[in-house]
Amino acid sequence: MPAALDRILDALAEPGQPGPPLRALEAVARETVGAKLFTVMAYDPPTAMAHRLHTSDPAAYPVSGAKPLPAGPWSATVIEGKRPFVANTIEAIAEVFPDHALIDSLGCQSVVNVPVIFDGQVIGTVNLLHETGFYTPGRVDAAMALRPCATLALLAALAAGTMNSAGRTDP
Repeated sequence: MPAALDRILDALAEPGQPGPPLRALEAVARETVGAKLFTVMAYDPPTAMAHRLHTSDPAAYPVSGAKPLPAGPWSATVIEGKRPFVANTIEAIAEVFPDHALIDSLGCQSVVNVPVIFDGQVIGTVNLLHETGFYTPGRVDAAMALRPCATLALLAALAAGTMNSAGRTDP
């Protein structure tokens, strides 16, 4: 994973933040784990809201808005338990994601959601989706190995957003 970290660090040095490290994280995830659909969400613990920061499919899953993360099996696993959520069939996805029909229409029937943890709290997730049965234990381990890269990319995105709201304009 040192090469992956180097890619993220190089991306952090580029102008136009927060895009470069999020795109680098997507490339590393596709190469090391595999994903038909890749997104990164920021999670705000005080409000229990999630915000999409990056997507590989802006038509289906645009970077915009916020959505609540209600209590349930997914949040118990990822937010409270700080563990990955894995579902390898569209039926299992349908149990926790109301947008399962859209997910299925994109050719995705399996998912792994990797929690990104900072200062003892989940601050976001890296979400990889693929065909039925794709996320084997080995691929889940590979997805979890992305956490150092994901943490750097997500913290950079959150910092860029803070700087932008403080008056900096996006390039």
